[in-house]
Amino acid sequence: MAFLDHFSARSESYARFRPHYPDALFEYLSSVSEQRDLVWDCATGNGQAAEALSRFFRVVTATDASRQQIQNAFRNRPVHYSVAVAEHAPFRSNIANLVTVAQALHWLQPASFFAEVHRVLKMRGVIAVWCYNLLEINSATNALLLHYYRDIVGPFWSPERKLLEEGYRTIVFPFEEMLVPQFHMKAEWNFADLTGYLATWSASQTYLKVNGSDPLILIRKELQDLWGEPDRRRNIRWPLSLRVGRK
Repeated sequence: MAFLDHFSARSESYARFRPHYPDALFEYLSSVSEQRDLVWDCATGNGQAAEALSRFFRVVTATDASRQQIQNAFRNRPVHYSVAVAEHAPFRSNIANLVTVAQALHWLQPASFFAEVHRVLKMRGVIAVWCYNLLEINSATNALLLHYYRDIVGPFWSPERKLLEEGYRTIVFPFEEMLVPQFHMKAEWNFADLTGYLATWSASQTYLKVNGSDPLILIRKELQDLWGEPDRRRNIRWPLSLRVGRK
């Protein structure tokens, strides 16, 4: 299967509007890693997870199949970025203490990727994959966003999205799986932040390409009425689905 590139064309917006993972997640991952010499962040996207991991691991190497994503990745901390597909990592065997995939496993070929993870991980090394789906604001806004997600742009999601909606629970995970805590992402956004984020959805972009119009127009007035003053900042929350296993 060819690399599914849904993000290169808007990698700058993706880097700007995507929410940030909680520090507690990376503290937890470092605590279950028996060594902290090297971590591979696969399908790194904007490099958010890689940058956070660099606070806990001596060496962080991050790959993505999209050259544009790598070019627009964060450069605030020492991370070694390279362009590579997930199933053919440019590393020698038995080198990594931790492998991570944030919000991207559904774009990969899980069986082939996990075989590569087994090759790259040291014995008793750890793999962590996680994802998030719909944001939570308040009951009325949540209902409108669910309508947008399912009924307006719903037909334009890729089939792989179902794996994410299931929290990756239906993917065969050939590792010694651990019980994990619950984590949430949080943000404080104004109305422009929210609509900017919704515009980065791959289904929003596909709708625009197919129909020649912005799908957000269909809910924008109602959404703004629910939000109130555009500059008002509201608390946003995303539950994370996390799977962690050991080689």
